[in-house]
Amino acid sequence: MRFSTLEEWLRWQERLHPRAIDLGLERVASVWRRLDAPLEGITVVTVAGTNGKGSTIALLEAILEQAGISTGSYTSPHLVRYNERIRLDGEPVADETLLEAFDAVDRARGERLLTYFEFGTLAALWILSRQRVEVALLEVGLGGRLDAVNILDADLAMITSIDLDHQAWLGDDREVIGREKAGIFRPGRPAVFSAPDMPASVGEVAAALGTPLHRHGVHFHLAERGEGWSWWSGSRRF
Repeated sequence: MRFSTLEEWLRWQERLHPRAIDLGLERVASVWRRLDAPLEGITVVTVAGTNGKGSTIALLEAILEQAGISTGSYTSPHLVRYNERIRLDGEPVADETLLEAFDAVDRARGERLLTYFEFGTLAALWILSRQRVEVALLEVGLGGRLDAVNILDADLAMITSIDLDHQAWLGDDREVIGREKAGIFRPGRPAVFSAPDMPASVGEVAAALGTPLHRHGVHFHLAERGEGWSWWSGSRRF
């Protein structure tokens, strides 16, 4: 193993790639194949959007926990400790688990350079594949189409909202950004857009792929009720 502490690994990962952001899937996908970390039999939920990704995953964690369904979550950034980025049934993974995952990624990458985020993403997938959780909840780091988590085909894709963010990477208007974030959609697999003002480009991507798209204000509705919320769709209401 290259290092014996989490802090050493993280400092090294920050210096491994000369650029903090290097969008693209080819490098990450090639290392993932060598890593042998398939998520077969695991339902994958990928969450993109400008705001609300982390809270959406936290809410899904809580719902699935109440239903007795095991979860593995990958979010970023962390608040206090790196371990918070990878959670099993809502609990951050141990340092020892991360050290083992980082070592596996390092061995699999060969001479390929990975960004800090890409390295962490692959480590998260390795952990989730070994733990055999029932549902993997993955937060997109930037955009969607070229983000590292998009090497997986999501069984359910969610977009929380779209605003102007990371314009140097994603584009200068909501339509262009919407198309980038909708890059997590897959043919025939459902997607949810949870904000009321959806850019037309999101619907265009869904239509082109044959992705069933469920929209806030069209297929389901939300309303604030005192200190809580009401949700309804047709005759179903919570």
